[in-house]
Amino acid sequence: MAHVTREHLDRLLEQALLADDHGSLAKRLYDVALGYSTGDVSRASILVLAAEEWRAAGQPARAMECFQRAMEDGGESSIDPRAGIADTLFELDRPDEAREVIETIRAEGGATTATAHTIAETLVAYGDLRAGHEWATQAVLACDEDDPEQVALLRTRYRIRVDLGLPEDDLDALVS
Repeated sequence: MAHVTREHLDRLLEQALLADDHGSLAKRLYDVALGYSTGDVSRASILVLAAEEWRAAGQPARAMECFQRAMEDGGESSIDPRAGIADTLFELDRPDEAREVIETIRAEGGATTATAHTIAETLVAYGDLRAGHEWATQAVLACDEDDPEQVALLRTRYRIRVDLGLPEDDLDALVS
């Protein structure tokens, strides 16, 4: 079992960026997660990173497995792994299941800003601008001013509003 540091993950990510090989990085991250014992980063976070790399490598089924393992692990991660599951379900042309997962997250409440942002982007990517706008708006209203995700979320919300043909509002004025 290995102790995983943020620096270790950063080196893996840097190497993969240079090689532009998402599949190899996904496998390495998955192996790191399997060998995980302790670390600065949770096993769930590593599994979410691996899942994102599997998706970038065009392997959504493997991504789904990693997102599900991250969810089962229950450790802290940057986003709720179910948001990744929903996105992957859309990619696999299973929109009804994806919407069920999103509705479950909504019903439970307490989604982090990063999770809400991911869901908003997913909904927009699959053609549901209104629902994406709703998720982005609720997240902006709920997030703290010092939340590092706030500016990106405001920009996403503004872009959705433009695509919907909506006029600017007070929240749009916060985009810098």
